[in-house]
Amino acid sequence: MVGTLIVYLACAASVVSAFAYFRSRGRGGNLLSLARNSYGIMTVAVIAASAMLMSHILRHQFEYDYVWAYSSKSLPLHLLITTFWAGQEGSFLLWALCGSIIGIVLMSYARRKGMEAETMTVFGIVQAFLLILLIAKSPFQFLWNAHPDAPVGMIPQDGRGLNPLLQNFWMIAHPPILFAGFAMMSVPFVFAMAALWTKQYTDWIPKALPWVLASTIALGSGIMLGGYWAYGVLGWGGWWGWDPVENSSLIPWIIGIILLHTMLVQRKTGGLARTNFFLGIATYVLVVYSTFLTRSGILGSASVHSFVDPGAIAYTLLVVWIVASLLFGFGLLALRWKDLRPSSARSPLLTRESLLAISAAVMGVSAFVILFGTSRPLFSSGTLEPSFYDKTNLPIAIVLGGLLAISLLVQWKEESPRQILKNSALAFIASLVVLIILVLSGLQDILMGLFAFTSLFAFFVNLIRLYALSRENVRYTGGVIAHMGLAILFLGIIGSGRYGEKKTASLALNEPKDVLGYKLTYKGSKPTTDGKWMFSVDVNKDGSSYELAPVMFQSDYNNSLMRNPDYAASLARDFYVEPVSLEQENPEPAADGSTLEIRKGETKTLGNAAITFVQFQMDHKGMDPSSVSKGMPIGVVLDVKRGNSTERVVPVTFFKGAQAAQAQAVRTKDGAIGFELLGMNVDTQAKGSVIDLKVTGLGAPATMPIRTELLVVEASVKPFMSLVWVGTLLMMVGLGVSLTTKIGAGVQAKQGSQ
Repeated sequence: MVGTLIVYLACAASVVSAFAYFRSRGRGGNLLSLARNSYGIMTVAVIAASAMLMSHILRHQFEYDYVWAYSSKSLPLHLLITTFWAGQEGSFLLWALCGSIIGIVLMSYARRKGMEAETMTVFGIVQAFLLILLIAKSPFQFLWNAHPDAPVGMIPQDGRGLNPLLQNFWMIAHPPILFAGFAMMSVPFVFAMAALWTKQYTDWIPKALPWVLASTIALGSGIMLGGYWAYGVLGWGGWWGWDPVENSSLIPWIIGIILLHTMLVQRKTGGLARTNFFLGIATYVLVVYSTFLTRSGILGSASVHSFVDPGAIAYTLLVVWIVASLLFGFGLLALRWKDLRPSSARSPLLTRESLLAISAAVMGVSAFVILFGTSRPLFSSGTLEPSFYDKTNLPIAIVLGGLLAISLLVQWKEESPRQILKNSALAFIASLVVLIILVLSGLQDILMGLFAFTSLFAFFVNLIRLYALSRENVRYTGGVIAHMGLAILFLGIIGSGRYGEKKTASLALNEPKDVLGYKLTYKGSKPTTDGKWMFSVDVNKDGSSYELAPVMFQSDYNNSLMRNPDYAASLARDFYVEPVSLEQENPEPAADGSTLEIRKGETKTLGNAAITFVQFQMDHKGMDPSSVSKGMPIGVVLDVKRGNSTERVVPVTFFKGAQAAQAQAVRTKDGAIGFELLGMNVDTQAKGSVIDLKVTGLGAPATMPIRTELLVVEASVKPFMSLVWVGTLLMMVGLGVSLTTKIGAGVQAKQGSQ
């Protein structure tokens, strides 16, 4: 209850701050003091609410629905802390916390730039919208208020726990950085709105530029960490799957990058003023739209990590938030449209201004294509395959790679074609030589060859430019470093995506098998400290050997089989192994009982009993403690219905290293029916999980036949994945260098004016 009141206080203070800032414009005095103090109260209240939620989580106060839904006593401290932002309510509070702190910095910055009242009016409204949504989706709701069937005052002994997919180190870093990026993406919108309001159509560009850089760095870093997390832990088989939730973060980042370049054009030539206001508003509108897609429940069947339906009130608020941002943002732009006539004549084609404008348009087409595909669940029940994004973005990326190079070969004044050819000769020849090597190595696809050439061309042009700039002043190398990173990323995408190999293989215990040029030997399984099962696979390649240890386990959280891959990375290639299933080779039915093949969820009748295969169970829960020494258990939960009574039994097979699989038969309570697990095919993608049961009516079960343990894996060779990570890292480093340069220039300008 106290937490809810604090959120109400924060929301009220944000509204008062925005109103007081609005009224203080041109007046100052007491109203300005009230605006600043109110914003301070809002910030303190959000910090207090955040501290209170964290306290509830660390103290296991399961009377709060949010704490019960996402945490448990078994979670280690570092994962317990991450439950703060694991759900919708907590992530909204994290977003508000990031925004409040960013607003303090923005207040001081805008005061120095003479735009405090205007920018903080808009920023206060942005924060108020977020806090209103937090009131509708409060993390301080009691369990019995969220679940009417729960008795008032009920305090569960434990919580539901954290989704196993989120129980990872990157859960600590990825969401906070991503939400910091979301919060910072509102600042370009704030500056654009303030500039339209005050008709400062050019002065806002140098003031907003460092914030655009910072927001693209934060959001880009969050996206990059999410890709690394997906690649190394989640078992998606790659670092980017064009998942709608991934896309919804990528789109505003692309728009932010476009805005960064068009701002440079306006600052240098005065052109693209309308474009900059449009993009400045669009960055924030798209962040809000991505929030709507992710949290409205619309992507529930289209994305593997979207949130569930937030409820009618929150859904309506999200829609109102989008509509209000569109109306106020683009409405004010429309009102000022005639004032924003181009300040210079149309620039010739072979100038940096024209080529940057064309590059912005090309990136805009890519963003629109991704936006269309991501939004499809709004108007269609189907979803687009990743191949749609690959095919549509490939020609765009080819053109962009060429523009990335040519734009650096020209100056702001018109360049002659002959001079461009002269400036590009060395980079062109180097790119052609490398392309020939790639073709001789197996690159045959024409479009991929063009993509490789333009990416190489962009890389070498920027490398030459980096050398020249570093001799003049290393502080001005940020742009070319970022462009080199993008070119390297493009090359990594070609190598890892287009020319990777994948194969499904069944590995018999202790029997070497050649897979994709690697010799794999399955050595057995063992439990981990957190109750999962790790599978040891020896990998031998060209005389060198190492061990991979993928993990597979049954999740109580959602009653599904979870898999975590493992991989070995090198400069040239990654070798990636994902577990698919654990099986038994050629199971044979026992001689004295009936055999039954049954799929997961299916019910079959045998005699007077209806037998339903409910799910697998991959832990020692409910078993004798001594069963741990028998090895890894794979049990099948069966519901046996006879007449009006239903009984649950769990026959189990234990797997332990080189020993033969040992079956533990079970019988119904009256001893009438016995069940023994003969064979299994766990969660295969082709037809679903299938088991073979021996069902006996009388007597002791027969001796199990000896069967070979099989680990089914999906092995992948991913060439030059290192280029993906190096490229993305260089992009962030380059943007960071540019940011420090802008900040340093601002400090020098301030000192020079004193």
